[in-house]
Amino acid sequence: MKDEFNRRRFLQAGAVAGATLALPKGLFAAGKKSLLVFTKSSGFEHDVVKVKDGQPSILENAVTELGKKHGFDVTATKDGGIFDSKDFHKYAAALFFTTGDLTTAGTDKNPPMSAQGKQALLDAIHGGMGFVGVHAASDTFHTAPDVDDNRYVAHGEKSDPYLRMLGGEFITHGSTPRLQDSNIIVNDAKYPGLEGVSSPVKFNEEWYSLKDFRTDLHVILTVDTKGMTGEPYQRAPYPMTWARMEGKGRVFYTAIGDRPENWSSPFFMNVLGGGIRWAIGSAKASLNQNLAQVTPGYAEIPPKPDPKPKG
Repeated sequence: MKDEFNRRRFLQAGAVAGATLALPKGLFAAGKKSLLVFTKSSGFEHDVVKVKDGQPSILENAVTELGKKHGFDVTATKDGGIFDSKDFHKYAAALFFTTGDLTTAGTDKNPPMSAQGKQALLDAIHGGMGFVGVHAASDTFHTAPDVDDNRYVAHGEKSDPYLRMLGGEFITHGSTPRLQDSNIIVNDAKYPGLEGVSSPVKFNEEWYSLKDFRTDLHVILTVDTKGMTGEPYQRAPYPMTWARMEGKGRVFYTAIGDRPENWSSPFFMNVLGGGIRWAIGSAKASLNQNLAQVTPGYAEIPPKPDPKPKG
């Protein structure tokens, strides 16, 4: 008889509303910190988080390997009910690669977060739980109403509380081409995982154009927009990897992560591994607030694309 749960994936524990989410025995190994990986897609579902033929996703495999290397346990789920469970608070940090309004079933039809679960997440982070946002974590819980025109408006303090916690919000990305090379400026070569890395780093990715940066960011990596193609990058260089404190919680975000190939890139894996280690409290880092210093044009909003002609 197969176990109802395994160490990396929760299955839905019954269809009765309000049922308690069961967790596998021995999930939290003594002496090891645990990372919750949440990959629900209420909006667009990226290839790197898709579970195919019952096998772990590209992201899950990569983060699990980071856990083996750095000594933390990994549990992955797409079930939003986890945030209503008591065991949620046993995790040292949560990692999100998500899209859309996670309180709706959305694209992947997995159980959504409840409104109370969303608040439990924010409260837990403020109280000291770490948070790691990867790529589409900034394409999550857009400030309402989530329509194209609103994406190009800076909402500041009126942004969704999740985005305020994260430190920035996705606007758009390039389309012709979608993927392109860019130079990544290393603003903090002493951050965990970046030791010995020379700036700039040439990297190919689907580059998110972002807005509503919290002014207390410690910017780690910046996108150099010079020479990039498309309206989303007609702006000054802007942050693409950062860290900040949300109350007592350590928050790390990186915009890298769209391309499946990048999940085997030593550069990206070192950056992400360093962010996770810092978020769970296993690594130290300087958090000097350098947003205005290293990205003085951070508040620029890129131009909207020209509407396609009809007919």
